[in-house]
Amino acid sequence: MKKLSYLFFGLILFAFACKKDEVKPIAEIPAPKDSVQTEKIIEIKTSFGTMYMWLYKETPLHRNNFLKLAAEGYYNDVTFHRIIKDFMIQGGDPNSKDADPSNDGTGGPGYTIPAEIIDSIKHTYGSIGAARTNNPEKASSGSQFYIVTNRNGTPHLDKNYTVFGKLLSGVEIAYTISTQSKDSKDRPFTDIKMQVKVVEKTLEQLKTEFNFVP
Repeated sequence: MKKLSYLFFGLILFAFACKKDEVKPIAEIPAPKDSVQTEKIIEIKTSFGTMYMWLYKETPLHRNNFLKLAAEGYYNDVTFHRIIKDFMIQGGDPNSKDADPSNDGTGGPGYTIPAEIIDSIKHTYGSIGAARTNNPEKASSGSQFYIVTNRNGTPHLDKNYTVFGKLLSGVEIAYTISTQSKDSKDRPFTDIKMQVKVVEKTLEQLKTEFNFVP
């Protein structure tokens, strides 16, 4: 009888110990809220105002290159060195930062970008195109670009130059720049410098601020 009592008592202690060592379920960690989608755009500040540029994802080589250079500060203090009213304004040459105007239009980062000419993307008012030298591959300058300031566009450039973006706002600023006094080589008498950076906007901001939906 005494052995049975000890056995019964031992079973109770064992059951208690097992209950004590039970692994409790880990509390569920709430799933993170969906992150807000943002898009990278380009901000170009000038003494005439600020322009905002959308870079086409259909031209990824040009888009990624421009984003990289802008993020590095490559375009800061570069000028719009060539302006033609009712046609375009051109900038992006690091040579335009020095005191020698004769070398403007000849500089760049030391490489070209393969052409990404897309028939459906035209040279419309406010379009951003890549400048280039005369070469059979139609490869683009590594940094120089132009903004179309003709309200009717410049269709004669279609299929000849890569269009890789458009202005979301500030096209009137680009037009004003195109009307400034200049010399016989279309270089403004007064330097028109730019400060360029990458900014991020939510889809809602793009719609609200620029009436634009990617």
